[in-house]
Parts: sequence; structure tokens; C-alpha cells
Amino acid sequence: MQTDIDPRSLIGRKAFDRNGAKIGTIDEVYLDDATGEPEWAAVRTGLFSRDAFVPLEPSKMVGEGLHIPYDRKLIKDAPDFGVGRHLSPEQELQLYHHYRLDISSPTDPVSPSSGDKNFGKIAGSDD
Repeated sequence: MQTDIDPRSLIGRKAFDRNGAKIGTIDEVYLDDATGEPEWAAVRTGLFSRDAFVPLEPSKMVGEGLHIPYDRKLIKDAPDFGVGRHLSPEQELQLYHHYRLDISSPTDPVSPSSGDKNFGKIAGSDD
């Protein structure tokens, strides 16, 4: 997601699906290690629910909320890897497949399947 917003400021914001229905609140933001750009957000889908990982590209900030261009059901069915840990290449690949995203990027020739183990860190962490 190309943005001037500090990825840590996304934490606590509301997330909405493609139809404007509230999905939950952003718990964590994960950065691509190669580019430093925010790549994934973990959204708490309810008080006693789990976190759903959502792609920040092609999501958009509208007002104070993050609008994710996917249906609520697809988002809630996303793999849950828990928050606070580094995403492994295998986990990130599962997310790419779940959202049917292109795993290669014109600005980053390293894809999750290429064996690069250094991506998906949490915003604000030193790891």
C-alpha cells in the first residue's frame, strides 16, 4: 500500500469490506522486509473472534477506516496465523492464494515462494 500514513497509526482503526460492512479493528500491521512497505493487516473480527489477515494493497483508507475490496466471508475465512509473530514465506503464500493475489511484484522480484525468509515483519518491531 503506497501511503504516507505511519503503518502503526492503522492499529485500532476500523476495517470494512467491499460493501461497507464493518469487519473489525486492525490489531497489527505487517511490513514487507524487502521494501519496508505495509503489506498485511491483522483484523480482529469480534470480541471473542480471531484475527483475519487482509492485504493492504489494494485496500484504501477512506476517512478513518480501512476499506478492503473483498467480501466479508472471504476475509473471515482467511488463514489465521495469530498476531505478534513474523509471517513465514509459507504463511504469506497461503494468504496470496486465499485472496488470489499475484505473488510477484514489478518492484520486488522476490516472491514468497523463492525461499526469501526475510519478509512480513510487524510494524514497529525491531526483528
